[in-house]
Amino acid sequence: MANIREIAKLAGVSVATVSRVLNNHPYVREEKRHAVQQAMDSLDYRRNLTAIHLSKGTTNLIGVVLPSIDIPYFSNIIEGIAEEGLQHNLQLVLVQTNYEISKELDALELLRGNLIDGLIFTSRAVSLDIIKQYNGNGPVVLCEDSDQLEFPSISIPHEQAFQRGLDYLISKGHSRIAYTLGRKTGANSQKRTTAYQAIMKKINEPIRDDWVFDKCLTITDGRQIIHKYNRLKEKPTAFLATNDQVAAGLIFGAQNDGLTVPYDIAVLSFDNQPISEVMNISTIDIPIKEIGRKAVQTLVEGKSAKKQKISLPFQLIERKTV
Repeated sequence: MANIREIAKLAGVSVATVSRVLNNHPYVREEKRHAVQQAMDSLDYRRNLTAIHLSKGTTNLIGVVLPSIDIPYFSNIIEGIAEEGLQHNLQLVLVQTNYEISKELDALELLRGNLIDGLIFTSRAVSLDIIKQYNGNGPVVLCEDSDQLEFPSISIPHEQAFQRGLDYLISKGHSRIAYTLGRKTGANSQKRTTAYQAIMKKINEPIRDDWVFDKCLTITDGRQIIHKYNRLKEKPTAFLATNDQVAAGLIFGAQNDGLTVPYDIAVLSFDNQPISEVMNISTIDIPIKEIGRKAVQTLVEGKSAKKQKISLPFQLIERKTV
């Protein structure tokens, strides 16, 4: 492929002039800029972006680790990341993992290899101890309610939000409350579990393992919970669901089995997705896109954002399912 010396020779200009044209320098006479562009077209010149990025020490690429793109919570975070990324001339490299640690490690290796400028974990299975091994390779931001101070994190305070949801259900006359989680081992889920155990202890209700439903993220998951509910000897009167999709599945399943919401089963969920408004689901609003935006802003700040924990507000939306 042609180099800039050949372009300069064909255009009848200096190498420095070609360099200024390639870097969009404003102080180049229009006729020289035109001559350089014609020479580049004639020689079929293409810039080596990899070499350019290496020379500048930046790629303008940020990695985003997410378990699945088809779960609205994560697609909303991606929207926020993408919108904010455009403001900083950043492009996204999406790494969909399905919580496979090997794929999360692949994303971290992109950071170590200087193929991306930073990494955002929208959720993770890999341990913090492993992520710490990449600490000197570039900024890492966690979209979770995290108590550690090694990496910046952005989230709502999940323990407080779950307590608010439980208090609301109790105020409506419910003490026999079941709950669902996306993943018991997740940072946010652990905060929710802590809140649940504290509130149940406070109202002298036992912790029933068969009232805790793990790996619940979709409408199908919610429907399947109703099948399990029907087989329970002791039944809860209310569910605090992972998200609006699980809540919708619970409601569909309950209605198919002749149960009435909220009279037979009350349902409160998280996120405030459009489906919750359409189905009149009571929910706790999470500013999901703002989490994504803040993640990019924090990544751009780099070292100055270290040890920063950003806690965003939440809001309980009362509708018709409690």
